[in-house]
Amino acid sequence: MRLLVVEDEPRLARALQRGLCAEGYVVDLAGDGIAGLEAARHEPYDAVVLDIMLPKLNGYRIIQTLRDEGNWVPVLMLSAKDGEYDQADGLDAGADDYLTKPFSFVVLLAKIRALLRRGAPQRPPVLVAGSLSMDPATRRVSRDGQEISLTAREYALLEYLMRRCDQVVTKTELLDHVWDAGADTDPNVVEVYVGYLRRKIDQPYGQRSLQTIRGAGYRLAAAG
Repeated sequence: MRLLVVEDEPRLARALQRGLCAEGYVVDLAGDGIAGLEAARHEPYDAVVLDIMLPKLNGYRIIQTLRDEGNWVPVLMLSAKDGEYDQADGLDAGADDYLTKPFSFVVLLAKIRALLRRGAPQRPPVLVAGSLSMDPATRRVSRDGQEISLTAREYALLEYLMRRCDQVVTKTELLDHVWDAGADTDPNVVEVYVGYLRRKIDQPYGQRSLQTIRGAGYRLAAAG
């Protein structure tokens, strides 16, 4: 099995290389983000161990670029950034696992073995409703080839509707799945965000795909 370690601390990089080679892996090193990206693009690695804080190009940008290009090599992010939002950002960017520094080499090996057992994941399918498309892998939304910028909540609402394209979805269902089901959220917030979405995905394009079904809820039409 061939691994790529992208790490800018030379001592740590060499230590990882020695330890992984002792376990039977073939290990290549890259000391900055650009070198790491180019290596991952052009070599068929079985997995990548990727630091976040790298010179020239950070780990988030590397993995986003690889995923955008359809490269689904398993990636273990390795970083001193140990906050829960840091870890969430890494996983949302496309990483398959996350390990914080300082770390146990035993745990690192176990995580690499787990990634190799799973292999490269399939690219999530692009969701389509007429000329509207959503790529869950990159979290990009577009209509007629024009990218649409959405907030996190708008994205979550649209994703839920697109996964149930042509189905009527109630306010209660949207509150349960897009908002916190246990929170005391005003149901009118759904109407507000539906309005936000319409102004972004429909009105600029002369479309009426996000429909209100009186007394029932909302439906995103498959055509349009």
